[in-house]
Amino acid sequence: MKKTPRKSDETRTRILDAALALFRERGFERSTMREVAQSAGMAVGAAYYYFDSKDAIVLAFYARAQAEMSAGIAESLDRATTLEARLRAVIERKFEYFRPNRRLMGALSAHADPEHPVSPFGKETRAIREEDVALFERAVTESGVKLPDTVRPYLARLLWMYQMGLILFWVYDNSAGQKRTELLYEKTLKMLLVTLKIARLPLLRPLHRLAGELLQVIYS
Repeated sequence: MKKTPRKSDETRTRILDAALALFRERGFERSTMREVAQSAGMAVGAAYYYFDSKDAIVLAFYARAQAEMSAGIAESLDRATTLEARLRAVIERKFEYFRPNRRLMGALSAHADPEHPVSPFGKETRAIREEDVALFERAVTESGVKLPDTVRPYLARLLWMYQMGLILFWVYDNSAGQKRTELLYEKTLKMLLVTLKIARLPLLRPLHRLAGELLQVIYS
């Protein structure tokens, strides 16, 4: 089956859009590749030519999300002048982008095991994850955050994990307009910023070494 690059991209996009619409309607687990193909108006074999599984479709969804958000986040980071503004530029854009797919994100959260292909902690999503961590590293670096050498190398990854925790809470938040998530976000962000400010105090130096050793165990 030979396709021109443009035609191939258009077909791939059509399948991805049809699959996401189906996942929103029927749920990720209940949907099948046959139904995806039917929704896209093509034979099952043609759908498998572009995506060999539903997992492959999810990975394409992640990659598309990253590509579509990156430019807007970069522009927001260019305009931001504080660490708080920079963190908001990254995290709030994620909430905005994924809101139409909150139900799907909730279904996918069941596959957090790093051994699962669609896990945000797995090897298949590593490139996307590293690009995301780089956004937090930029936010930290451009804000001039000063931390002990035992902790500073891990800060961007810790912020990425903080973001993931917020998203996980959000997808299961059934309060009106996810107000509980909004409250959690605002309170924890303020706590985080205060913690980073006081982390350099000499009084806390004994904790720096212990924190560094713990982080080394986690990320080694």
